[in-house]
Amino acid sequence: MSSNRAPKSGFAAEAQRKINSKYSEELAQESLEWIKAVTAEPINTSGDTDNFFEVLKDGVILCKLANALQPGCIKKINESKMAFKCMENISAFLECAKNFGVPTQETFQSVDLWERQNLNSVVICLQSLGRKASNFNKPSIGPKEADKNVRNFSEEQLRAGQNVISLQYGSNKGATQSGINFGNTRHM
Repeated sequence: MSSNRAPKSGFAAEAQRKINSKYSEELAQESLEWIKAVTAEPINTSGDTDNFFEVLKDGVILCKLANALQPGCIKKINESKMAFKCMENISAFLECAKNFGVPTQETFQSVDLWERQNLNSVVICLQSLGRKASNFNKPSIGPKEADKNVRNFSEEQLRAGQNVISLQYGSNKGATQSGINFGNTRHM
């Protein structure tokens, strides 16, 4: 957690503990080892949260990773330790990750890393990017991405599907929604 924030308490602390409990040191270590293999940077690959945060927090390694996958995709890497410069690095990496095909739901917000709010989402993003690395002739991690399985049906097959009677799927046996009330009734 950044030093400029008070520790969380109450519901916020509980929510933070729940987020932190999803963090996997094994996947974090696998991600850092993959980054080291792709970038050839001499980074500590320990998966504990403190090391993971320290290695990635300024975004420099992430930018070098993006450039290792596709040279020149991030033009300027800010080596400065100033907060907004580090956030620019992280944002530039995230933009590249989306361009590489990482789904939006598997990316993270800059503050998740910079303010150490959700390191698990950073791991998810790196794992997703790692699965796509083989598209760039680089080593990949995680399960192999599935290939598209396009099915082409003839007009005859499509027409045959329209003849299925909906009752063949089953019946709700006359169930209705009568008698269902949500919340308290209105008293006048």
